[in-house]
Parts: sequence; structure tokens; C-alpha cells
Amino acid sequence: MLKKATALFLVCVGIATWMACGKNQTHFVYAAVPGPSELAVYREDPNSGVLTALTGSPFTIGPTPQSVVLHPSGKFFYVSNAGQSNISLFTISSTGVPTEVTPRTATGTTPLLLVMDSTGAFLYAASAFSNNIYAYSIDPKSGALTVVGAPIGIGLSPLNMKLSPNGNFLYVTSAETNSVGIVQAFSVDAGVLTPVAGSPFQTGPNPNGLAISTGGDFLYTADSAINSISEFSIDSAGALTELPDSPFGQASNFSNPVAVLVDPSGKYLYVSNENSSNLSGYTIGSDGGLTALSQTSFTTGSQPNFTVMDSSGKYMLVGLQSGSIQVFVLDPDTGILTAESTYSIGSTPSSIAITQ
Repeated sequence: MLKKATALFLVCVGIATWMACGKNQTHFVYAAVPGPSELAVYREDPNSGVLTALTGSPFTIGPTPQSVVLHPSGKFFYVSNAGQSNISLFTISSTGVPTEVTPRTATGTTPLLLVMDSTGAFLYAASAFSNNIYAYSIDPKSGALTVVGAPIGIGLSPLNMKLSPNGNFLYVTSAETNSVGIVQAFSVDAGVLTPVAGSPFQTGPNPNGLAISTGGDFLYTADSAINSISEFSIDSAGALTELPDSPFGQASNFSNPVAVLVDPSGKYLYVSNENSSNLSGYTIGSDGGLTALSQTSFTTGSQPNFTVMDSSGKYMLVGLQSGSIQVFVLDPDTGILTAESTYSIGSTPSSIAITQ
């Protein structure tokens, strides 16, 4: 037993740079910064959430990067280049350094959004000016993209896009008029998109924020024009039904909600309130309804755009229009967020992805 314990200790010491015994593995953080066409890259300490910029960061990448998504293997990731209407593939070294693989993959005009299914088999790109969605299969070894079928027209500029956790349904939000927003729903079969019966589904105006519960039973949109959150149940066919208490109105000190996030545990929902520079937090009931946390608001830096959490569920990263990333620590028992640090990247980030 002593020899086994000693061996285990030595193994832990040997990999301490990358993983603490019984702790989460070190994560790498990739932030797209459209203004200077850069990618800011950090190492996230798994025990504190502290971010350390990698040598060489920020890296110059394609023009006007908008969205970044990571493959679950941790070997590569993709960035949509709105200024060139294509998608870049990057490999990731053992130290987190990205290297672009060329040529870039052409896609719709001004691609704003990328999403990937949890298995890493398919990538979807939604474009603003061509108002369509391209689907791609992903080579699991190289990351190379192959287009699947013809692009799907959505008729309107996409505001947000999410896949259900099981990858069976894709949802896209748009502003149809000044007073009406919609959610378009598609069933997914090997990358092929088919409209769900009853789609599109009406929601509040300017549904910039979009989140789906971890069980795939409920969908939420952040309606910035009316300062509320719309709540929907999702049936087995992917159709949406608005919950009885929807839209869920926010307090007066929560202004212009632009993003929503469900934490990995599925217990909490957080809203980024751009104009009031804070986050609001809620518990998610078994019926999908929202109840405000005991501490209802969490002050952020100037104008939070979006939030993302690492796979451990301990750390939340907030993208700020002030050109910074702010890190919060989540208490899993209460849902309370505590500000850790703020890191300046010089220009507004549009998207952040974190290795698992």
C-alpha cells in the first residue's frame, strides 16, 4: 500500500502544472476581439479562476472575428470571421497556443454565430446579411469542415443561436418587427435542419439572449426592449409553449437584458443587464419557472455583453463592452456570485470559449 501511495503522490507531483490531484484540469480561455481582429488567450487556474495571458497573446487572426467554439476533444476550435465571410480552424498545442490551419472555409455573408453539437460531429454557422445557416460535418482527427446540404434560409438576421443539449434541435432568435421577436426551431438529423411544426414561435422584441436548460426541457430568451425574460417549455418534437408566468419581468434596477446563461448544474439562470451594468440571478424550478436569488444582483464592470462558465461550474466569465473580461466565483449551494478579478483586453470581446 505504501508503494502505491508513493507512486500516486509522484504522479500527482509530475502533473501538478496541469492538474491537481482530485481537482479540475487547467482550462484555456479564448476570447474573440473584433475591433483589432485578435484572439486573447489565457490559462485559467483551476483552483482560483485567475487568468494568465499566454505568451504572444493577443494573437492576430481573421478580420472581425465574432464567434469562437471549441471542439470537445480540446484539440482544435473555430472562429467565424464576419469581415471575410469565412470560418477559421485553429489547432491547440499542449500549452494552449493556437495555430491556424488554412485555407479558411467559406460560409454565408457576415457569419455572426457558431454552435457545435456536444459530440463535436457538426458545426452550424448563422450569417447576418445572407440570413441563412450553414451546416458542416467535422473530421474528428483534423477538424476539417465539409458542408452538409444546402444552406437554410431564415429570412431575418440572427440574434442568437443554440442547440439543445442532446443536439436534436436548433433554435435561432430574430427581431421580426419593433414589437415582436421570434424563435425559429429546427430538428437536426446528421446535420440536416428541418423546421419544427409551429415554428417560428413568438417571443419578446429584440431577443438577444437565448439559453436552454441542461435537461433540454425549457428555453429562455432575454427581451431587451421590454426588460423581461420569456420562458418556454420544449416538447419532444422541439416545439415551444410559453409558460403561464412568461414574460418574467425583471426589477427596475435591471436594464436592457442582452444575454442569459444556465449554469452547468442546471439550477441557476443568470442575466446580463447591459445598461445597468449588473447580473441578475434566479433559481430554475422543476416547472421551468424562475425565482430570484436571495442576493438579486451582482455588480459588473461597464455594460456586460455575455457570460460563459467553465465546465467545472465554478467560474463565470463576463465579457464587458469596456474591453475587459471579468471573472466571478459561483457558490453552488446558493447561486451567489463573487467578483474575483477583471482583465483588460483593450477592446470589446464578442465571444469567449473555454476548454473542458
